[in-house]
Amino acid sequence: MADPAMSVTPYWEMTFDADGDVDGGQRERLLAGVSRHGVRDLIVFAHGWNNDRSGATRLYSRFFAPIPGLAPAARIGYVGVVWPSMRFSDEPIPDFPRSVAAESARRPALDKDTRHALLETFPGRATVVEQIARMLEQRPREDAELEEFGRLVRLLVDVVPPGPQALFAADTLAEGVPQDEPEMFSGSTVEMCEEFARALARLESPEPVAEFALPNPWDGAHELLRQATYYAMKRRAGTVGERGLGPLVGRLAGAAPQVRVHLVGHSFGGRLVSFALRGLPEGVRTVKSVTLLQAAFSHYAFASRLPHDARAGGVLQGQQNRIDGPLVCCHSRHDSALGSIYPLASRMAGDARGATAELGIGKLLGAKWGAMGYGGVQAMAGTRACTLAEALARPLPASGCVNVDAAAVVRRGGAPAGAHSDIVHPELARVVLAAGRIR
Repeated sequence: MADPAMSVTPYWEMTFDADGDVDGGQRERLLAGVSRHGVRDLIVFAHGWNNDRSGATRLYSRFFAPIPGLAPAARIGYVGVVWPSMRFSDEPIPDFPRSVAAESARRPALDKDTRHALLETFPGRATVVEQIARMLEQRPREDAELEEFGRLVRLLVDVVPPGPQALFAADTLAEGVPQDEPEMFSGSTVEMCEEFARALARLESPEPVAEFALPNPWDGAHELLRQATYYAMKRRAGTVGERGLGPLVGRLAGAAPQVRVHLVGHSFGGRLVSFALRGLPEGVRTVKSVTLLQAAFSHYAFASRLPHDARAGGVLQGQQNRIDGPLVCCHSRHDSALGSIYPLASRMAGDARGATAELGIGKLLGAKWGAMGYGGVQAMAGTRACTLAEALARPLPASGCVNVDAAAVVRRGGAPAGAHSDIVHPELARVVLAAGRIR
């Protein structure tokens, strides 16, 4: 349990595989340890895109660090969830300085660190990864070669995999459950790459869009690969949440019913902890709060009806009622990853309208495929909204959904991700404590 790299104690690490199976020894140490240490409130944090334990541990240590001083009388325990996700080396890790190499790297080349991460995340695909890397470096001119690149990407991520993960890719019933092959993988690779290239050009230049010439579709090929791996991570996050973390919280409720559990998730980790609600055993009421930090999944995931399709709803509809407390969603307009690239990747769900028309920042709140971390929970009656200052100045609601505009602190980061990873702030730690009424 003791970890010299961790800023708080008692701390437990919980490692899950892609199908949601937890390390048995870690689980047993947690179940025995919370009572031995007299834990009353257990904060469970799930990272988002990240490809190694050290990055996840640093995030947890930095985020948790101010909490003991903010709630000195509370008996708090901490859990860091480690699950097999993927991070491209040109993306920032929360609270890590962006490396010079990452800053200078230009698409579409695939650097050695990202190659290694792909091999770790998708074992047994070494030949495919090398072919993808070679094509990104050579950028062959023929459209047929770009279509071959798309075929390799589909092969890499296993679009409809065997086993339980195939059931966890959709955020809304309109997307198809069980998951069908997304349009992003069945449509024209050339067209998809052209759209991604245009989107990236908008994010990386202050010039008006009209002044851009039609970009080389290979400029968007790297982003197609990135979004394909995110599709696989999205799928894994749901699997680990429902099949892994949810049942683990249920076992904890049986072993230590006095412990109040508070789930926290960043990016796809927000999806993971939300799906954990669906995996809770019947009657378990130990989850006292859920806090989402720049969550990377549909803002309609909890809705009973979609505004654009009254016959369909979110796959998590009603699951907020499994929380004996509030669902708090922190969002920021400075999150470019969720404000611009996420809607474009709506083609993953087979959106026949395409995403280009919904790309502009400021339009996402009304967009069909917006993300939680950009505009908060949507289409949920009774949802309260407040600024970060307001959330910290008075008690948060005791139940229901609460959108907290965290743009005052979640604001740093360059294109294309923007402030997506700018979450290590004492103000956000205070939101977690306020959501859980931890004093």
